[in-house]
Amino acid sequence: MNPSLAADIQKTNKIFEQLVAKRDFEALGQVYTQHARVMPPGAEMISGRENIKSFWQTAVNTMGLSAVKLQTVEFELLGDAGFEIGRAKLEFAAGAPSMDVKYLVLWKRENGDWKWHVDMWSPVS
Repeated sequence: MNPSLAADIQKTNKIFEQLVAKRDFEALGQVYTQHARVMPPGAEMISGRENIKSFWQTAVNTMGLSAVKLQTVEFELLGDAGFEIGRAKLEFAAGAPSMDVKYLVLWKRENGDWKWHVDMWSPVS
């Protein structure tokens, strides 16, 4: 991956990490495309940025999620799209044990910015 693309990918991932920590869900517009989809484990698919915003607000608050750390394992560019395979560590409030997850994100350029278009993850057992 070229350095410019790597910086763009890391910038978007960092925005997601920060919005979870700060509970600034308005920043999801900088992470997800307008017609994005998330596919959480054991749940129905959620489509559209506003629905995704509601999902993350509920999930973060219900689970007591306090921090997320994303780590790109591989990124492959496919024209104006690409996919990322990665690992994440989820940390929770009140000393609950952290959780490791694996994820797959389909990236897409929207208005010149690289954003998450399809986001899917599952816990590592």
